[in-house]
Amino acid sequence: QVQLAESGGGSVQAGGSLRLSCAASGSTFSSYSMAWFRQAPGKEREAVACITSDGITPYAVSVKGRFTISKDNAKNTLYLQMNTLRPEDTAMYYCAAKLGPYTCALYETYYSYWGQGTQVTVST
Repeated sequence: QVQLAESGGGSVQAGGSLRLSCAASGSTFSSYSMAWFRQAPGKEREAVACITSDGITPYAVSVKGRFTISKDNAKNTLYLQMNTLRPEDTAMYYCAAKLGPYTCALYETYYSYWGQGTQVTVST
């Protein structure tokens, strides 16, 4: 099993940048596929990006070209670099993990472990 803890959220003006972190503990970090999801009030949780244990990184169309997912196995940490932020990016951002296949998926039920979330607010 693995425990996940997000950090790095905050408030930023449109066009600004933030980098989110997700610290993992409890199991071998490199054995997991990881993902970022987000959820705004009144909306469904949606996938942002994921990364396989091999480093393959699919992105949601809405963030492609603006966000970058990465990981540092030595630090047991997942990152989401968010650039050119828009008000519609405002949401609680969650990291998620799945132990097993050397794959990732951009749907919620694929993942077994979730962090508590970190809030991102983008103002106009």
